[in-house]
Amino acid sequence: MNVLDFAHSFFGDPAHWHGYDGIPTRLVEHITYSLEALLLAAVIALPVGLVTGHYGRGGNALALIATAGRALPSFGLLVLMFIWLGFGLVPVMIPLVVLAVPPILVTTYEAMRSVDPSPVDAARGMGMSEARVLFQVEVPVALPLILSGLRTAAIQIISTATIAAYVSLGGLGRYIIDGLYQRDYEKVVGGATLVAALALATLALFWAASRLAVSRGVRGSA
Repeated sequence: MNVLDFAHSFFGDPAHWHGYDGIPTRLVEHITYSLEALLLAAVIALPVGLVTGHYGRGGNALALIATAGRALPSFGLLVLMFIWLGFGLVPVMIPLVVLAVPPILVTTYEAMRSVDPSPVDAARGMGMSEARVLFQVEVPVALPLILSGLRTAAIQIISTATIAAYVSLGGLGRYIIDGLYQRDYEKVVGGATLVAALALATLALFWAASRLAVSRGVRGSA
């Protein structure tokens, strides 16, 4: 059988659409893990990137942090956290957040630094506070790049959240891990297909968000 036959058999089996191991349940679990990790990473990285980019300081430190974060192997960090913290969601969240922080952090910083200084200086000349300059002048212009950093982080999280199955949690990785253990390649192909489809859906969601959140003039200049 080829990959298409495996996929057809997996999705055509009614048993895979019901119960605790059904596709809807595993999909919801995977999305939940991914959203939680993305939210935590954004809470950590966005404020730091916005403030450092606004003041133009800390770029070298951010690059160092990003390089260190990207160098850490997610699976190795998962095993280490599992040994240290035991079963639970926390050992999974830590490597996912560590993976997602660098693209959000660096892209947000670069987005802020790419804003034309002329309107920023004009806003300061009008007496606007630094907070108003940041959120009313700089962020609307930098928003397309900020969203691109969030999009990159989201795709990386979705692709990597399959490691949750290694520590007995759910998600779409359950099909891949269990399928490999059972030599059930229909499950492996089905799980991989679902992860890829979810990543593509995430790309479409961020494209729609950029169309709604970013003004037409900023989209054109970007």
